[in-house]
Amino acid sequence: MSRSATMGGSLADQAYDRFREGLRSGALQPGQRVLEVELAERLGMSRTPVREAIRRLQSEGLIAHLPARGLCVAAYDHAEVDELYGMREALEGTAARLAAQHAGRPDIALLQRLVAEEGRIPAEAAAEHNRRFHRALHQAAHNRYLLRALSSLSDALLLLGPTTLELPGRAVAAREEHGRIVAAIAVRDAAAAEAEARAHIAAAHEARLGMAAAAPA
Repeated sequence: MSRSATMGGSLADQAYDRFREGLRSGALQPGQRVLEVELAERLGMSRTPVREAIRRLQSEGLIAHLPARGLCVAAYDHAEVDELYGMREALEGTAARLAAQHAGRPDIALLQRLVAEEGRIPAEAAAEHNRRFHRALHQAAHNRYLLRALSSLSDALLLLGPTTLELPGRAVAAREEHGRIVAAIAVRDAAAAEAEARAHIAAAHEARLGMAAAAPA
């Protein structure tokens, strides 16, 4: 491979990563138009690596081509949100069950530490800490195929907009829910771990629907 191709690929990766970071930070919102020229200027890159990154993001469903609007950050309708949370509940429940069966002592210690830290995390860092907790839970399941499925689901979650942890009382409730999941894993109660994880995602789903109902049309 030529040096220019290598550099182009590296810049495309950077553009891709920075787009995803924009979704995580809220700088890019579902439904927002994606203009290749503006994105290249914002990133300080030529259009070639940006175009490559956009193609990758389209293939992953993070960018969609809408009639009369062109390329936009993908947005989910109500049915798609329900489907996403239904799949998340199934996969997170499976991850918790497998973690109760296969997690090592370091896995459990990490989960316990992350739960203990949640009460001291500032509000602006809550979403990222929540992602760290769930990544640790997924890793504790020790199943590479489940991990791949959950990674794909995590990409889709970027399109849901602001975290539900911003709702009054939701951060405290989520911390308690995390604690119950980890407590069940620590005593190797697979059934309880799965039930608590499913209940946690169901509560997040309810919170998400509440946010959607309260948002301006």
